[in-house]
Amino acid sequence: MKIKIDQSLKTEEFAYFLPPELIAQDPIQQRDSSRLLVLAKDSGKIKDSTFKELPGFLKAGDLLVLNDTRVLPARLLGHRKDTGGRVELLLLRHLPENKWEVLCSPGKRVRPGTTLTFGNGLLEAEVLEKTAAGGRTVIFKMQQPWEDVLHKLGRVPLPPYIKKPLKDRKRYQTVYAHKEGSSAAPTAGLHFTDAIFAKLKKKGINWAYLTMHIGLGTFRPVKTEYIKDHVMHSEYFEIPAATARAINMAREKGGRIIAVGTSCCRVLESQSNPQGKIGAGSGETNLFIYPGYNFKLTDILLTNFHLPRSTLLMLVSAFAGRENILSAYEKAVEMKYRFYSFGDAMLII
Repeated sequence: MKIKIDQSLKTEEFAYFLPPELIAQDPIQQRDSSRLLVLAKDSGKIKDSTFKELPGFLKAGDLLVLNDTRVLPARLLGHRKDTGGRVELLLLRHLPENKWEVLCSPGKRVRPGTTLTFGNGLLEAEVLEKTAAGGRTVIFKMQQPWEDVLHKLGRVPLPPYIKKPLKDRKRYQTVYAHKEGSSAAPTAGLHFTDAIFAKLKKKGINWAYLTMHIGLGTFRPVKTEYIKDHVMHSEYFEIPAATARAINMAREKGGRIIAVGTSCCRVLESQSNPQGKIGAGSGETNLFIYPGYNFKLTDILLTNFHLPRSTLLMLVSAFAGRENILSAYEKAVEMKYRFYSFGDAMLII
């Protein structure tokens, strides 16, 4: 697969100004009452709408692809067994047996060989080694089944820009969340409700599910001067056979494929062939999409508003054009859209 990429793009070209008060700190009361900015990628024109009107921008035969991952209560608060010092772990990726890749705070004091304890000894973790990304590999020892322990002790790991505690942890899950494994929610899906799905069905618009477990690399800004030098994080995915069939059939019949979120987009693009066909399978992808990428399968992208200098902003800029995206973001700021995980949505069509 040959992709023409712009080797000269600088990270700073994906910066923009956002007033802090536009970073949504709470989920909107009704999921589908969020606003929807519709961007025409060819012309750059925008339309101010609401998420309830989403079906009106699609047509019969279109297929939405949604990520059915479920967010783990992946934040664990505990202590060092030797000193009693406080420590916090953030689960990133499940490894064989009871091993996990984690982020650790404070990291400098948690060296290999350290034992950590959580919930008055209900759960213990031995630190095995440091990771290349600055985290730790740990192995857990527990007195009860892992899922029971995690749901007793774990907390929802909200992104660092959300400062308020979440009153209802269900609001950081999609209504169709199914397969547990993410450190962060697929936020484009947070706007969907049963009522929206009913409207889609009535109009002859279908949907299918894949799974991508989202890691915290999603929120990390690109720090290299040139974006081509950034090392993309890997994330685990699964594409069921029924989803692959639905995508290929929709394409054959002239329907458009709508990726609900950048996570779905990355999976679709990493697994499709140059002819826009896709097969079932599972694995990991570290596909880094930025301007110059040739999209093979994604026709429409539904997404939230993303952080400056992030790989997600670069992905949507590849899809709609950097100038179109930054102009749309500027308009969204002017119109006081809500940004980031609990914010409003954008439909790029």
